[in-house]
Amino acid sequence: MKTMIISDLDGTLLNSDVKLSEFTISAINSLVRLGINFTYATARSLNSAMLLTNRLELNFPVITYNGACIKNPATGEIIEIQCMDASQIKYIRDTLETFGVTPLVYTFLDGEEKVLWQRGSESDGMKHYLNSRSGDERMLPVDSFDDLFCGEIFYFTCIEDTRDALMPVYDDLKCNDSLNSILQREIYRTEFWLEIMDYRVSKANALDDLKKLTGVDRIISFGDSINDVPLFEVSDECYAVQNAVDSLKKIADDVVESNDNDGVAKWLLENYKRLV
Repeated sequence: MKTMIISDLDGTLLNSDVKLSEFTISAINSLVRLGINFTYATARSLNSAMLLTNRLELNFPVITYNGACIKNPATGEIIEIQCMDASQIKYIRDTLETFGVTPLVYTFLDGEEKVLWQRGSESDGMKHYLNSRSGDERMLPVDSFDDLFCGEIFYFTCIEDTRDALMPVYDDLKCNDSLNSILQREIYRTEFWLEIMDYRVSKANALDDLKKLTGVDRIISFGDSINDVPLFEVSDECYAVQNAVDSLKKIADDVVESNDNDGVAKWLLENYKRLV
């Protein structure tokens, strides 16, 4: 039986300093060399994730953008991606315009991945996000709201300083069965993020595609947040870190030590003989 280990990043594999500890890096790399199949599933882009995971010796494709995209971490090659159609984009655009919310738009322009935002419309939370991506060649400001909706769009993120600013948008988008939306507080700060994607996009559906691509038939997963619930539901074994939300702990097979105590790496070291 071929087993794959898949972990969330933020709040799970990454510690509260948004880093991989030396212990976790050493443990995972040593286990990969011994033959375990390890990868991650994250809401981050590959660009953002690789800044934090570039020392991991990954041997499987990774799931990014909450499942919208599967990529080869070594080459950046897109293996699968779920873009949106014109009717979905129009619905999102009309809703955002109605409630006065300006998004980050993840799209492909002439085959290049770009992140568009409207210059001058940034919330404090979005400013922090943009500052943290300084030097990222994907980032592309535009001058008007209309200019945001171009190319092959596959993902939207809205960042506001309060939940109330995003709740009307979230409530409206939930009425559209063709869309999947996730609203949650940013794990390391106080602002709120609303992420919008095609209804078929989830870590679970991407995992199903990854299983077919790699030939694995047994999945062990780790997570901490509500966007990991679908991942847990399709895993053969699932483990929440101690710092996870209660709703995830309730469906987990067990709870491991926290992200700051290298919970995932410690569990893997203790159980690796049955993982290869």
